[in-house]
Amino acid sequence: MPASATQSGGAGLPAAHSAPPTLGAEEEFLLVDAETLVPVDAAERVLDVHHRLHPKGAVTVPQRELLSSMIETTSPVCAGLPELRAEVSAARERLVEAAAKAGCRVLAHGTAARQAPPRTPTEAPHYRDVAGLYRLLAQGTETCGCHIHVGVPDREAAVHALDHVRPWLPVLLALSANSPYEHGVDTGFASWRTMVLSRWPTTQIPPYFTDAADYDATHRRLFATGVLPERARNAYWLARPSAHVPTLEVRVADVMPTVREVAAQAGLTRALVVTALRERAAGRVPAPVPAHDVAAALWTAARYGLGGSLVHPGSGTAVPAGEAVAALLAHVGEALADLGDEEEVTAVVRDLLHRGEPARRQRAAARGQAPGDVGEWGVVG
Repeated sequence: MPASATQSGGAGLPAAHSAPPTLGAEEEFLLVDAETLVPVDAAERVLDVHHRLHPKGAVTVPQRELLSSMIETTSPVCAGLPELRAEVSAARERLVEAAAKAGCRVLAHGTAARQAPPRTPTEAPHYRDVAGLYRLLAQGTETCGCHIHVGVPDREAAVHALDHVRPWLPVLLALSANSPYEHGVDTGFASWRTMVLSRWPTTQIPPYFTDAADYDATHRRLFATGVLPERARNAYWLARPSAHVPTLEVRVADVMPTVREVAAQAGLTRALVVTALRERAAGRVPAPVPAHDVAAALWTAARYGLGGSLVHPGSGTAVPAGEAVAALLAHVGEALADLGDEEEVTAVVRDLLHRGEPARRQRAAARGQAPGDVGEWGVVG
């Protein structure tokens, strides 16, 4: 849950010949003991080393997260997937270097898989507010996600795109699910992070909004109830317009072990936004899928990932995961082709359907079925 959004605004115009929307990515990671992979309170040490190695202004620096065992990287504004891949790779390499010098490692897990003592909330104003309001809930939310920002022309376009993207968020989650374990226990879920976050106010698929004014009024009402922290500039929905830059931020994905999976998630997200903007230009308004339907679809994606059924965004019925993923690719196929992302994204998606989403691969690594592939266990670098 970042305190601020990646500044990845841009001219996300709907026409096929227009400049593609810009992209940005935030990744949250766990800092763990180098030997046991148990989370450690190392964020301040790692940030200090990183700042010495890479003075502020030279690169995009990592940021504090909710707990002191967590850290966040942010990309600069990127024009396309090749640039995003390069920036995410470089940010990961710098973080791994700093962590090693600080005596720990970086883990790309959606939750803390190994048993560890309760973590310490970060000493930053926003996170002090969060910890003060949510108390034990905050201390128990050691979760890491990947947030994709896509540039849009304005706030109205962001809300229209949000309404359009809502039904597809569970499929994006299933492709990224990477949190089957928590504190040494196999939860039975592909994304336990999603279940942990569901205990928080608004950390869910957002409702349908008629326009930006409706979105802003809803946020003000929520803030007035006291369920959001004092300094909260936005609700914690799993997709939302940024509070301060012209982007739609999609926050549904677990953090993923590989850069190519991050890029594919970004490519699919941008294609969804482009498709939505083209629908808007054509005067077509997305259907208001009921909140209980998208909530059921999200739960199903969190439970099974790509290893069972998903809820088809069109029919609302349970179908094999591959069928729902195929529907997503068909839905955004024209946009992927126009953006030049079709080959890369579809190759990664095919690989995910064949090898399994990260949660399935993580379980295989934990059982010793892939003992030589440390990356499948989520260790970065």
